[in-house]
Amino acid sequence: MADTTSKVYIEWAEIHELVNIICDNLALYPHIDSVHGLARGGLIPAVMISHQKGLDYVQEADITENTLIVDDICDSGHTLDNAPGWWYAVLHHKPSASFEPTIWGKIVKDQWIVYPWEREDSETIQDYLKNE
Repeated sequence: MADTTSKVYIEWAEIHELVNIICDNLALYPHIDSVHGLARGGLIPAVMISHQKGLDYVQEADITENTLIVDDICDSGHTLDNAPGWWYAVLHHKPSASFEPTIWGKIVKDQWIVYPWEREDSETIQDYLKNE
């Protein structure tokens, strides 16, 4: 069966816009005092949020109930379902996911998002599904 998932290539300008949306929404959560990015997709947006909001970037061992966990997308929900933490932010959220993050920059449907830090020839399948 052929892969029919459409790819959408995101530019840095959109990443900045989505990070701004997340940072603006953080005003609703004044207790958040640190950020952690999930490897690999959440690292860059987490650092951007950390710089913009002046929040400490923490390693996994230092996550507290006041740490915002960041990923690039909530696609199936599998990654965030298994992530540590209490508060979650993503650049893109698919409403069909089994997990709902606390904050997201934009809702998307069936596209496969290719971020500027990824390879353009990325496969339209999550890493954890490749061996199944």
